Amino acid sequence: MENGLILLVEDEAQMLRFLRITIKGHGYRLIEAETAKDGLMQAAMRNPDAILLDLGLPDMDGIEVIKQLRGWSDASVIVISAREQEEDKIKALDMGADDYLTKPFSAGELLARIRVAFRHKATAAQGQHIFTVYDMKVDLSTRQVYIKDEEIHLTPIEYNLLTVLIKNAGKVVTHSHLLKEVWGVNYANQTQYLRVYMAQLRRKLESNPARPKFLVNEPAIGYRLKLT
Repeated sequence: MENGLILLVEDEAQMLRFLRITIKGHGYRLIEAETAKDGLMQAAMRNPDAILLDLGLPDMDGIEVIKQLRGWSDASVIVISAREQEEDKIKALDMGADDYLTKPFSAGELLARIRVAFRHKATAAQGQHIFTVYDMKVDLSTRQVYIKDEEIHLTPIEYNLLTVLIKNAGKVVTHSHLLKEVWGVNYANQTQYLRVYMAQLRRKLESNPARPKFLVNEPAIGYRLKLT
């Protein structure tokens, strides 16, 4: 998404400078906010394509900001935070964040996550029925899956799991979200189901299931259908 509009909600001066140089230097338009209140106001007024959000804001916790945003905004939310605990990442992602970067991170990693967020947003807007990644092609209208033009049979649960990942392509999807979407709310803690079915999907779709290219694990958090 060339010249996409990014809202940066961050109050640390040094990080602000680094992000400003990185984002503007690669052709994106930038809005800045140093408080949650200002960030929410800018999001409502300017309708950014993506939001880079620090969790440790002076006036409100970033988790609450995500919760409020998800009530009315479809912008991609990438959390940028010094919090390294898995429960913080899971909470942010379950609340509606699209991705999570732990500080410090490189400019290259940030830009890659932004590109994925914009690609996912553009694909969702187009409502495409054909999804492709690496050697896999999925026709969502006919529920057919191909690897190098050879049709692959998936069970209903395997297909449903794959489509949840496709709908969130490029994003981290938590274990609990996948379990609720595929098996129902009563299975939110049954992570062994996920391990079994993800292993089956990898055997059917990945050329090397032991080193998957696109059905990747985010340790202790969830899975991501990697686009690049």
